[in-house]
Amino acid sequence: MTAGARRAEPRAVPTRLPGVTTSEAASTESSSAETSDATAGKRPRRRRRLLLPLFALALVAAFAPFVWVVAGTSGYRHASVADVPERPVALVLGAGVRDDGLPTRVLARRLELAADLYFAGKAEVVLVSGDNSVEHYNETDTMRDHLVAAGVPAEHIAADYAGFSTWESCVRAREVFGVTEATVVTQDFHLPRAVSLCRAAGIDTVGVADAAARERVWATRYGWAREVPAAVAALGTAVFRPDPTFLGRYETAVDDALDAAREDGE
Repeated sequence: MTAGARRAEPRAVPTRLPGVTTSEAASTESSSAETSDATAGKRPRRRRRLLLPLFALALVAAFAPFVWVVAGTSGYRHASVADVPERPVALVLGAGVRDDGLPTRVLARRLELAADLYFAGKAEVVLVSGDNSVEHYNETDTMRDHLVAAGVPAEHIAADYAGFSTWESCVRAREVFGVTEATVVTQDFHLPRAVSLCRAAGIDTVGVADAAARERVWATRYGWAREVPAAVAALGTAVFRPDPTFLGRYETAVDDALDAAREDGE
């Protein structure tokens, strides 16, 4: 820069375009803001439109296995002992033992129902399937003792000490004890899944339910709600057919009980 030259001052940027009045500029800014707000308002609505079908699909995926279990077993489930067709074996699934060594009320009702089947001639023997995985917890012997106290002869009862789940009780009844026909005994909310899994295990299964809803309303409602996710797992089990925790070699306990029952009936 030469001496005495003056520095060029920067030109101010006009705040509005030439020929545009202040009111027009304000109108343009207002319109732009409204457009931006409208676009922003559409985004949540668009997200909701995208999420609703996904939510509906998730509901269908969650409830479809439950519907499959309930609908698929409707012809095999019975509400009373009088309606149950004869089967050689009544399979009673474990449901817990109290601290005093007695069966829980849920399990006691299952055992009472099994005894009713036996005395009505609807089952020749009873197979009790429970958990004896630890030394001081013997669900199976508790079940046997309860049946004996109800009048069922001990020699007409077979015991499975590794029935750790509904599926394991069913598959062990078929593979370890050779049961091909049975009536499974449990609560009404559990019965569809129990029948479905036992049939998937290869047993010609019907079921009879303890309808305890009148006595245990909230527990029964909770039981039905719990069966929705349980049915998802049951579907996977029926498809993939996992081995039980303990398969073991063939046991003759059911055969021996049937022989004893038939000898006593002659």
